[in-house]
Amino acid sequence: MKLYIIVALALVGVVAAQQYTSKYDGVDVDEILKSDRLFNNYYKCLLDEGRCTPDGNELKKILPDALKTDCAKCSEKQRAGAIRVIDYMILNRRAQWDALQKKYDPENKYIEKYRDQAKKEGIKLE
Repeated sequence: MKLYIIVALALVGVVAAQQYTSKYDGVDVDEILKSDRLFNNYYKCLLDEGRCTPDGNELKKILPDALKTDCAKCSEKQRAGAIRVIDYMILNRRAQWDALQKKYDPENKYIEKYRDQAKKEGIKLE
């Protein structure tokens, strides 16, 4: 019985390691997008031009992996938030979107990789 419990706990640990932390899932994405101050804080954090909040640091840490893996470790809430932010930035903050794209996708490989998926989500990349 003890062995079963240890194996079960080990499996839970492996599954949990395959997902990004949900610690910051309570962050209100729409509040950030509506506030120039909040938005610019995250933007500067991602560009290494400003201080980062703990959730900003987490985002900066997982962003490269999320891009590489099609957000495979994202929860549905995280994926929906990412889609919301991308759509908002392309439509409303194009210069900042371009700067982030230049840093995180300088060769446009992710833009090309996700072009069809973005179209299905109603996001017009170019």
